[in-house]
Amino acid sequence: MIHTDICIIGAGPVGLFSVFEAGLLKMRCHLIDVLPQVGGQLSEIYPQKPIYDIPGYPSIKAQELVDNLMAQIAPFKPTFTLGERVEAINKQEDGSLIVRTADETAVHCQVVVIAGGLGCFEPRKPEIVGLEDFEGRGVAYWVKHPEQYRGKEIVIAGGGDSALDWTIYLADIAQKTTLIHRGETFRGAPDSAEKVFDLATQGKINLVLQSNVVSLHGNGHLQSLVVAGQHKNTSSIKADYFIPLFGLSPKLGPITDWGLNIHKSAIEVNTLDYSTGVERIYAIGDINTYPGKLKLILTGFHEAAMMCQSAFKYVYPDQHLSFKYTTVNGVNAF
Repeated sequence: MIHTDICIIGAGPVGLFSVFEAGLLKMRCHLIDVLPQVGGQLSEIYPQKPIYDIPGYPSIKAQELVDNLMAQIAPFKPTFTLGERVEAINKQEDGSLIVRTADETAVHCQVVVIAGGLGCFEPRKPEIVGLEDFEGRGVAYWVKHPEQYRGKEIVIAGGGDSALDWTIYLADIAQKTTLIHRGETFRGAPDSAEKVFDLATQGKINLVLQSNVVSLHGNGHLQSLVVAGQHKNTSSIKADYFIPLFGLSPKLGPITDWGLNIHKSAIEVNTLDYSTGVERIYAIGDINTYPGKLKLILTGFHEAAMMCQSAFKYVYPDQHLSFKYTTVNGVNAF
């Protein structure tokens, strides 16, 4: 059992900034995200995309913003559970909450904050014969533990940043790395694409373009896959692991079963403090809705600050909250 003051579901920019606001009030945070890294959409979908509406930054790349947020919250020592989906929230007799994930991680806290962006991201699964038969037995939709691929033969499919980045990274870990892409050019960062082409030229990876994986085969565990080329000609490739990286699609998932008021796939909140209809559960960022809602990172930052002021009463019921500016009080860690 993990014990903390606030459990934040979602480690995107709004969830991360909540750690800072909570830390100023001496409240500890544990964050859970279904993605294998922090940053939410910013890191997973468009890490190199410039963002123009963050105060003080005329332009900042999405991943750079995430990195800066991580540096900002580092003094408050947040803890993380990544690559796991929250399944249930159970209320205890004393009013506290226990958050449980599908992987049986349990977090005991006084307050739950849902900062899940557009919801629980689920992988976009390509139409491949036998794909779901080998999930957990050779098929993975993201890289959670890179070392499990050491000395193995792996095949990655996709043409975005994730496919390029993991091909580059795993080229030095796996025995053989193959990248399969249906096009001739990549959607990811040009620098990453250039590195992949260089690795292919050096013989460090196997690059297969204008091709698609059509079927998977094995006995209990993935052993090979069949690839179809531009002219429908097929070939078989030996593989211990297959990692299709075709992006993510947001879904509310188990959130719909938590007794919250949901309207058009968003959680209704009280704009006084962004609390939901369930005591001790708040919702901030793109996951919530209210009259006049703007889906901006900036809006989520404001909601995080207001939420923490309200959450204080559950973490420290016997104390009076006195608001102080950081310019006066500084940023003091625990």
